[in-house]
Amino acid sequence: MTADADLEPEDDERGPLRRCIVTRERAAPETMVRFVVSPDRIVTPDLSARLPGRGIWLSARRDVLETARTRGAFSRAARGQVVVPPDLDKILEAGLVRRILDTVGLARRAGQVTYGFVKVREWIEGGRAGLIIQAEDGSPDERTRLLSGARDLPIAVVPTAAGLGAAFGRDHVVHAAMSHGELARRVRIDSERFAGLSGRAVPGSSDRSGELG
Repeated sequence: MTADADLEPEDDERGPLRRCIVTRERAAPETMVRFVVSPDRIVTPDLSARLPGRGIWLSARRDVLETARTRGAFSRAARGQVVVPPDLDKILEAGLVRRILDTVGLARRAGQVTYGFVKVREWIEGGRAGLIIQAEDGSPDERTRLLSGARDLPIAVVPTAAGLGAAFGRDHVVHAAMSHGELARRVRIDSERFAGLSGRAVPGSSDRSGELG
């Protein structure tokens, strides 16, 4: 093990990158997941990376989370025994979906998002769409049709049309489009973290994050 790998977790809170306690790889913090240990020694996700305390960082991948959960990586990083919630994966997935939908709600109030097949197609054809959001339980054929001629657009996927609809005050929404900007970038990153932790594939997941700026 290198001297770099022997650094304490708090050292990884400095500088532009963070190191995963399992893979030892360094990456931008917004693409990873931070955890802290609560006063009663429970491992607690910190998806916004704002909670006080020593941060414990993981790559946003299902296999990495499982390794950390089952092989004592959290206890080693915390330098003592900790309690890892048995449903930690579900807590993370639910938290990320909530963040995505909250950001969509912000975009709606800012006039930076639209929904519905026809309006989303208009945004795509007019070059206004910077990110497409689709409900996973929507019609696969319709989702494919929507993207006809626009396969290079980044896509965020949320689990249900009911959940996406709630962000618009509707019963269900299958398709939405966000304009270029910071809010779209946030949704894209959280969607990729959700996909990695849930084991889902992300359509159009090649690195195009710069397109959203």
